[in-house]
Amino acid sequence: MSGLLVATPSTADEIRLIMVEQPGCAYCAAWDDQIAPAYPNTAEGRFAPLDRADLHMGPPAGVTYARRVNFTPTFILIDGGVEIARIEGYPGEDFFWPIFTKLLQDKTEFEAETP
Repeated sequence: MSGLLVATPSTADEIRLIMVEQPGCAYCAAWDDQIAPAYPNTAEGRFAPLDRADLHMGPPAGVTYARRVNFTPTFILIDGGVEIARIEGYPGEDFFWPIFTKLLQDKTEFEAETP
């Protein structure tokens, strides 16, 4: 099996995070360096698995954005293929996790792990 990542269409009750990116995006690269390696191993990443979408290719099959994406990266939280929230831009690793965790708590049934 190759290392190619393939976005899969979501099911009706599935929460996912779509990272909209484009080639040459320095903030996308920073997210990839600082967050991406740990993301699938976190409670947030298991609750909202990551898909990626190119800014110029539109949303993945079966996904509807609430409005146009103008900035990269834009992180779009979807439920059943429909956008329920987004984070525009990458605020840095110190701010990404608290913002994303709060967004999950406010918009879904996610409960953060307590230390």
